[in-house]
Amino acid sequence: MATSILKQKADKLAHKGYDLTHKFPKEELYCLTSQIRRALLSVPANIVEGYARNRTKVFLNHLETSYGSLSEVKYFMNFACKRGYIAKEEYMDFYKDSEEVSKIIWSSINTIYKKLNSANRDDDQY
Repeated sequence: MATSILKQKADKLAHKGYDLTHKFPKEELYCLTSQIRRALLSVPANIVEGYARNRTKVFLNHLETSYGSLSEVKYFMNFACKRGYIAKEEYMDFYKDSEEVSKIIWSSINTIYKKLNSANRDDDQY
């Protein structure tokens, strides 16, 4: 259930970010715009791929990659705002949504780590 919500919110954020990049100058198409779009799509794509692999440690690895990609996007969007490519209000709205997705990813990572550590302790008792 939580993965479904995470996937939906990450997908919505990717669309929102993609829409914002349409406002960037044309000279940024093959640099900043392209980099942001790749990182944006990496967030939900890694969530989906990791979940589909049906192995906890693999899913954890993909969540960590998603978290890293989202951190990258947040920096680039801040940079774009400072350059005047997007309005401060647009950036703040995007940032608010990106923080929500970040918190869900981080919470999922921590939950999986706790389960793995608990399982390892249980294995050590035998």
